[in-house]
Amino acid sequence: AAPIRKTSQTFLDIKRRQATEPTENAKVHLHRAIGRRMDPRCSQQWESSMEDVSTPLLPLHDDGRADGRSCSALSSLLANKYLAIAAGPLASALICAFVDFGHGRGAARNMLGALAWVFIWWLTDAVPLGVASMAPLFLFPAFGISSSDAVAKAYMDDVISLVLGSFILALAIEHYNIHRRLALNVRTLDRSSNERLLEEKRTNNKGCITRMQITSLFCGDPVRPPLLLLGICGTTMFISMWIHNTPCTVMMMPVATGILQRFPRGQAASSSADAHEVRRFSKAVVLGVMYASTIGGMSTLTGTGANIILVGMWSTYFPEQRPITFSSWMSFGFPVALVLFAALWVTLCLMYCSSNTGRALSAYLDRTHLRRELSLLGPMAFAEKMVLAIFGGLIVLWMTRSLTNDIPGWGVLFHGKVGDGTVTIMMTTLLFIIPNGKGGGEKLMDWGKCRKLQWNIILLLGAGFAIAEGFKASGLTDILSEGLGFLRGAPPLVIAPVACVFSAAITEFTSDDAATTLVLPLLAELGKTIGVHPLLLMVPGTVGAQLSYLLPTASPPNVVGFGTGYITIKDMVLTGIPIKVVGVATLAVLLPTLGSVVFGMDQKL
Repeated sequence: AAPIRKTSQTFLDIKRRQATEPTENAKVHLHRAIGRRMDPRCSQQWESSMEDVSTPLLPLHDDGRADGRSCSALSSLLANKYLAIAAGPLASALICAFVDFGHGRGAARNMLGALAWVFIWWLTDAVPLGVASMAPLFLFPAFGISSSDAVAKAYMDDVISLVLGSFILALAIEHYNIHRRLALNVRTLDRSSNERLLEEKRTNNKGCITRMQITSLFCGDPVRPPLLLLGICGTTMFISMWIHNTPCTVMMMPVATGILQRFPRGQAASSSADAHEVRRFSKAVVLGVMYASTIGGMSTLTGTGANIILVGMWSTYFPEQRPITFSSWMSFGFPVALVLFAALWVTLCLMYCSSNTGRALSAYLDRTHLRRELSLLGPMAFAEKMVLAIFGGLIVLWMTRSLTNDIPGWGVLFHGKVGDGTVTIMMTTLLFIIPNGKGGGEKLMDWGKCRKLQWNIILLLGAGFAIAEGFKASGLTDILSEGLGFLRGAPPLVIAPVACVFSAAITEFTSDDAATTLVLPLLAELGKTIGVHPLLLMVPGTVGAQLSYLLPTASPPNVVGFGTGYITIKDMVLTGIPIKVVGVATLAVLLPTLGSVVFGMDQKL
């Protein structure tokens, strides 16, 4: 009875306020008050909550708090990044006021000022990445660099449509948990496992396709940590080849940490004799997923924005040259990625696996637990099969559009007017046409499922292409070419690794895409200045920008992995340095050999 009387009194108090408050606000206060009164956990906060309701919306004037407000204003200024926001326009104004490239080169000076504005906002996160990436849309016309139409066209071309379509396809894969099924399942090849699973299939009569987990296949009895790492990292690398490495990491990290959640952490882990081995292996799993996603993205054009930026800038600076296609880049990028993946796996095994690791993990990880993960997914539905069919068809179209000079591919049927972005959007459109098989006319995808589209990355790519156009239109490329003239005569095989190391150093402090956007115009002009094929420098600059393994801020996958709490910066540095060294050495060997054949770098421009 007492709670009822208290609730009635609360209701009367609220009714008295209705004379001075709007009806809707009174209803809100009533529901909040009754809910808190009936909840015994909130009884101690009841009086303070009633006082908060009647608190004035605007603070009362109090001269005695002037100093406090001044400190608060300064803190607010710093917390809201107003200084970082002002730093961009200030740097641009200083460059435009004091930098002089000579008579008739005002546009180049203005281009440098606009570039400083955009890059300061990128580096400091003064405004959201997508907003900073749209800055060239108003800076370039205002500074007299190029027209508004010319800048806007850079934000939507065939390369951008390729990325946009692949992002939508990645959302479909994530929505139907295909990434998780791929990570946990693979067709079994050994007869005994087939017989056992077929018997289980007959028992539960579900009609599932016979499968077993990748983790179970590589795990073994007892657990084999090196092979388990190979299965997890290999699956991540494969997925990252076809979708952007950032969503790939976001999708695969929960799969990896789901395995790690079986291991004890905190006080439970500290009291275990094998706690050290478990912690080391947990670090290896997170580092493996994080780095395998970055390495896999290096293989194809759709795997990372840096490769897309290279294709766009190459066609901008050298439109008369043979374009870089999906198949041509994969012919070079995939072997490089395989070498880096082998280096990653060997490094993880040597640093984080020992002879006692398998014994320590066997207490928490066995086939029974892993099969349970498979049963939770259930049989593959019609929608999953259709998404996989569209995905596979798109890969075939990508790989066969342009093959060799003797076998031109299906693109010749359309007189070269069809690009990789064309077929990507065409196949993605099928997701919004084909029903998902659940009835009611619902399709595989609708626009509501596309709310998670990474528009910031798409706008960043557009900004990179706009900057490349701005370099060319303003004449800044000619000035850079004159300044790099002292490098004429330097051995190209020495400059290429230096370009890779230079780009790899910058990328640790900014994103891969931003580093690529910064260094590629410089390297393109350097190639023309010293008389070598520009791709001999632009490709190392692009690959070097993706060797971001040392710091959490180097790439979004690093942020995702570091945020799990399993690894430290020290772990990233110790693991990343050997892979980074192998990456530079691999590029120095494969670029003048395999790259010369794939990209035609033996031909003069």
